[in-house]
Amino acid sequence: MTVDESVGRLKTEEDEPGWEVDPDDDWGVAVVATVGRQLKLRREAVGMRAADFGVAVGYGEDMVYKIEGGRRIPRSEYLDRADEVLGADGLISAMKDDVAKVRYPKKVRALAKMEASAVEIQLYDPLNIHGLLQTPTYARGLLLMRRPAYTQDEVERMVAGRMARKSVFERDPAPELSFVLEEWTLRRPLGGRALLRPQLEHLLEVGRMRNVELQVMPMDREEHAGVDGGIEVLKFGDGSAVGRSPVVANGRPVTERKPLHILELRYGIIRAQALTPRESSALIEQLLGET
Repeated sequence: MTVDESVGRLKTEEDEPGWEVDPDDDWGVAVVATVGRQLKLRREAVGMRAADFGVAVGYGEDMVYKIEGGRRIPRSEYLDRADEVLGADGLISAMKDDVAKVRYPKKVRALAKMEASAVEIQLYDPLNIHGLLQTPTYARGLLLMRRPAYTQDEVERMVAGRMARKSVFERDPAPELSFVLEEWTLRRPLGGRALLRPQLEHLLEVGRMRNVELQVMPMDREEHAGVDGGIEVLKFGDGSAVGRSPVVANGRPVTERKPLHILELRYGIIRAQALTPRESSALIEQLLGET
């Protein structure tokens, strides 16, 4: 029996797209290089060859060298297994949080950091189900439709970034979250109905959370304050806020009182024009039954 047959096929680079290091991300490059160096030093300290270590953690020798050389981002499971195999007493596993953040694009890390400290978040997306509400399969389906096409690695990194932001739902104390969705985004089976059904089920689940208000803007409305584009408003515990919209400051984040007032006013009108949360849930349940 070969080594591969006894432990299962060792994972290679082809098995895990989307785990390359962005060379333009200085912080990410430094983190992965430091972790890789620590892994190599500890492996050599116990006298274990790269090939044997790879078998122990379930990866091919080439992948081990790339991770140790700072050219690949290790999965959290890899670090946990390495910690156990090398007897690091939790020191390697402790690197998981920083390593996980490296995989997300820099702008996603910055946004996630703001979301992690916000006490209230107001979001309106006229084009898609908002990223914070997307399931992994639905998000991947949307990203695969973009033209010019993203590479598979880019798609996986973007999906990972979107899913990482979902930690905002798990915070304690939880922030107040308000979403307004367009009805057409719930009806159009982008990526196929097989993707849409679990997405609608997920929206119903999120909508039942006590700190979440999820509303739908129906297609038959004759007045709509959101025709100029999406809106994001994040409010913080110290009374400050940051907002963003394509038609305010060219889409750049704003903190000044006047543009923030415009965004909050517009968002308030959009919410008033949309269905109530209860009516919105009923509509989503109806659409689920039709899917």
